[in-house]
Amino acid sequence: MLTIGELSRQTGVKIPTIRYYEQMGLMDAAERSEGNQRRYTREELDRLSFIRHARDLGLTIEAIRKLIDLSRHPERPCADADRIASEQLRAVRAKIEKLKRLESELERIANHCHGDQVKDCYVIRALAHHELCEHEH
Repeated sequence: MLTIGELSRQTGVKIPTIRYYEQMGLMDAAERSEGNQRRYTREELDRLSFIRHARDLGLTIEAIRKLIDLSRHPERPCADADRIASEQLRAVRAKIEKLKRLESELERIANHCHGDQVKDCYVIRALAHHELCEHEH
C-alpha cells in the first residue's frame, strides 16, 4: 500500500490533484489506515498514471472518465476510445493552426516596428488597433 505522498512522487501528480481526481470520481476513494491516512494500491497507481498521461495529452476530465469506463469493459469494441482520441487530435490540430496564425502575426508586428520611441512604435499601435492586423486571430 502506498501513501498519498508516495503515490504523488511515483506519478508526478501533486497531492491536491490526486484529491481532486478522487472528488471527480476518476479514482475511487482511497482506503484509510487506522491513523486515517489514505492508502493506495498498485491498481490505483496505474489508474493515476493513466489519468496523468491522458491529461498530458490534453484530454478533458469527461473524456478521461469515459475512457476509464471503457477500460472497465475489456470485451467492448474500442470504437468509442478511437473516437475520443480522434476528437482530441482534431482539437490539437486546430490549436496548432491558431498558434501558427498567432506566430505569423506576432512576427509581422515585431518586425514591422522601426520606431525609436514608443510614440512611433508599431507594436503599440497594432495592439491598440486590431484593424492593423493582417489576419483574424
